[in-house]
Amino acid sequence: MIAGLLLAAGGGRRLGGRPKALLAYRGRPLVENAVRVLREAGCDPVHVVLGASAAEVRATADLSGCVVLENPDWAEGMGSSLRAGLASLAGTGASAALVSLVDQPGIGPAAVARVRAAYRSPASLAAAAYDGERGHPVLFGADRWPDIAATATGDKGARVHLTAHASELTLVECADVAEPYDIDVPADLARLDRV
Repeated sequence: MIAGLLLAAGGGRRLGGRPKALLAYRGRPLVENAVRVLREAGCDPVHVVLGASAAEVRATADLSGCVVLENPDWAEGMGSSLRAGLASLAGTGASAALVSLVDQPGIGPAAVARVRAAYRSPASLAAAAYDGERGHPVLFGADRWPDIAATATGDKGARVHLTAHASELTLVECADVAEPYDIDVPADLARLDRV
């Protein structure tokens, strides 16, 4: 069982405080698109980590069928959300977590499914690559979760673990099926209008 873990807690500080999960994409909140992508790629269950405006996200977005949790420490950065998400998967029987970010709508099911297919064992470590450069999503076998949780701080996420274990990382080229841009600043919002 490979679980999807969606990090959707950010407050959109560089977007003027507009939570990324609630940005409109194809007429619906962006978080719904990210959940759909994980499901269509075969991830089950899907855990969603909320933070900024969590109550509004719950009231606005259709997250039915997901395990939704709130990270009270979301302002500390992505690391705290990754820790919360991995903790929520403990004891579920998931053999790996496929981690994606809410603000990357250019990454669809094809890329996520490729990374998911790189799973070999609970020690698996894989990431999408774009022209050879590591990006998201990232797959972490369950055996790696304790070390990732211990080193995930600030906005580093799993970078410490990925750097320390670079020789064990399987890069899965996805540039032909996805665009890894982030929605970070107001100029990026125009990308949400593209279909």
